[in-house]
Amino acid sequence: MAEYKDSVDSLIEAVRKVAGSVKQKDLDALVDAILSGNRIFIYGSGRSGLVGQYFSVRLVQLGCEGVHFVGDMTTPIIGKDDVVILISNTGETMSAVQTANIARRMGANVISITASKVSKLAHASNSVVILNTSAVQDSGPMPLATLFEDAVIIMFDGIIPILMERMNVTEEDMRKRHAIWV
Repeated sequence: MAEYKDSVDSLIEAVRKVAGSVKQKDLDALVDAILSGNRIFIYGSGRSGLVGQYFSVRLVQLGCEGVHFVGDMTTPIIGKDDVVILISNTGETMSAVQTANIARRMGANVISITASKVSKLAHASNSVVILNTSAVQDSGPMPLATLFEDAVIIMFDGIIPILMERMNVTEEDMRKRHAIWV
């Protein structure tokens, strides 16, 4: 039977390797797109969607306006100069691929976050951020896409300080936008 501490240590080390595998130029492109896009749309299915919603909240707390999660009832139509960030471990999630194709037709900048650079989603995107989960061979049992999802959360949290600096936003500014103050 797996011990909790061993399981956590294994997961943290694996996430460190995967999140650390992301190329700086890909992260720079993601940050630049977020800062220069008209509006920001984020989508993922299942747990990848929960990760996307988590990042959406962070962007709103940063002061980004026009942040939407695709599929919400109030989500407007994607348009030219919008940024669409799609999250899919396999890069084959049909709803994410369809969203990418529609967004590209509308003139949006599509960025996919995936573990598979050879996938339908990567092919349908303007740029791709790869989290190389296959580089971690012996990390113990981590069911389904746990490693990918955890690494994406860490990657998103890793770019928040970069966005804060580039946007000249302090933690106090973010605190004022936190829902608890409503």
